[in-house]
Amino acid sequence: MMEGFSHIPVMLEECMEGLDIRSGGIYFDGTVGGGNHSYEILKRSSPDGRLIATDLDDEAIEAATSKLSPFKGRFEIYKSNYKDYEKVFSLAGIDKLDGILLDFGVSSHQLDTEERGFAYMKKDAPLDMRMDRSNPLTAEVILNSYSKEEIAKILRIYGEEKFASQIAANVVERRTKKPVVTCGDFVDIIESSIPKKFQQNGPAARKSFQAVRIAVNGELDGLYDCVLGLTRRLRSGGRIAILTFHSLEDRIVKQAFNFLETDCICPKTLPVCVCGKKKEIEIITKKPITATVKEMAINSRSKSAKLRIARRI
Repeated sequence: MMEGFSHIPVMLEECMEGLDIRSGGIYFDGTVGGGNHSYEILKRSSPDGRLIATDLDDEAIEAATSKLSPFKGRFEIYKSNYKDYEKVFSLAGIDKLDGILLDFGVSSHQLDTEERGFAYMKKDAPLDMRMDRSNPLTAEVILNSYSKEEIAKILRIYGEEKFASQIAANVVERRTKKPVVTCGDFVDIIESSIPKKFQQNGPAARKSFQAVRIAVNGELDGLYDCVLGLTRRLRSGGRIAILTFHSLEDRIVKQAFNFLETDCICPKTLPVCVCGKKKEIEIITKKPITATVKEMAINSRSKSAKLRIARRI
């Protein structure tokens, strides 16, 4: 594996059990990261299971390619957003799948690498936050060029931050004197914007950093339609497992699964169904699976994780 790249996979066993992996199946890991989940998929689908994977992070792709090398010839990794799955599947010559895994977590490597600018703890780090480092949009660009209203909207919607307006106003005021260029700059603004009594439950900057990261990477854009489309690529009996780390992500996945499981969407006033909508999946997890106490003690990043699983019918 690429030197220095580390990532502890969240709910690894729960994901594998949820996918019900079988020998000879075709699987898609849309967020390959360091390749830990993919490694288990290939191991459990031996001797001839196939894996198609995507990621936007060049370092993750390099690390995953190295980790998966024992399964050479059985996997392909594409530098792509998982939302562009149609193009990827076309290149891979794939039509139907036996299993799909999406893990929306930021990797330990991304969080711990200072120059990536994901972590509010790394105060001297540049405000970057890009998954794909060829993307011209960075956190610094957003904080120094977006309007006060646009910044507040990002913080309020993506971070569910109660003090979004005050933080945005202070960002704009600060940049008139000096650009906001480091994680420490942003942390200072956030902490000065939130009353001390509201800074007791964890780091004050967490929600705002999460919000800006989501905006930089367009993480929620088209997510609902993507879940629908990917699930419909499963063959009968195939499964999709999705790990989320944010309430908005989880809500979108839940809504998409609920729609796919619905047998009819006609108004109740109609005497017969005219929509033609048929039940497409069975939701395996009526309530999302969460990490065990033991896992949370070992890996604090698993605390906010929720796993939802569905089976194509």
